Amino acid sequence: MTEVQRPNPRLNEDLLFNAAPGGPPRYSHLSHRPVHHLTVADRDGAVIGYVWANDEDDAAGWVVRRAGGDEAFNKGARWARRLHDAKARGIVPTAALAEMIQESDPTKSSHVVPGSLTEAPNADAVRRLANPT
Repeated sequence: MTEVQRPNPRLNEDLLFNAAPGGPPRYSHLSHRPVHHLTVADRDGAVIGYVWANDEDDAAGWVVRRAGGDEAFNKGARWARRLHDAKARGIVPTAALAEMIQESDPTKSSHVVPGSLTEAPNADAVRRLANPT
């Protein structure tokens, strides 16, 4: 005769998750106002994405070009991290862009394209620029 194995009752308990407020400070990822944006390219000059910012909405973001594949996605983490670090230091979004321009190094795996600071109608326009469909 086989004995029916019963699951451990601890494994059947409902889990209770409570959302914890807080976390690191972040720029908003939405802005329907005009934004400034930078073009970011890899060492070979291929565009991998765009960094955008708007001070009025305290908003900024990194948009990867999907056409760049996994490599563009991986290199883009550096730019997203720089935005997070800037917000943690209390820097307004466009000042974060200015830092990126100043500290850009074309010998790194990715860099700001010189002279690429441009204005767009809003963040969605930058997203469409990166990934036209």
